Amino acid sequence: MPRLIRLYIVNVAIGFAIAGGFVGMMLYFNVANLWHLVTHSDKGLLAVFVLWLANGIVFAGVQFGIAVMRMKDDDDDEPRGGNRSPVRVDMTRPVMVRSAARAPRRR
Repeated sequence: MPRLIRLYIVNVAIGFAIAGGFVGMMLYFNVANLWHLVTHSDKGLLAVFVLWLANGIVFAGVQFGIAVMRMKDDDDDEPRGGNRSPVRVDMTRPVMVRSAARAPRRR
């Protein structure tokens, strides 16, 4: 399996696990009386599943984004050289630029 696919699958699994813990804590601490709503409704399990799925998508995306941004590229450590002299721009003089206006004529 390619390394990038493995990285994606592992981080998505971690994100969904974090979402499971998050939803479990929301139910345990009874945020917005969620435990009562879930346990006293016939659609409670569906609501918990949808809540876990939605949070899992968000947390998986964040987890994968963090993993990609933490990847280190060793080529960026060395100086690339270049001319270090400052670029002087005279902002006091406006520069005239000619452009053609293409609009239909009014009658």
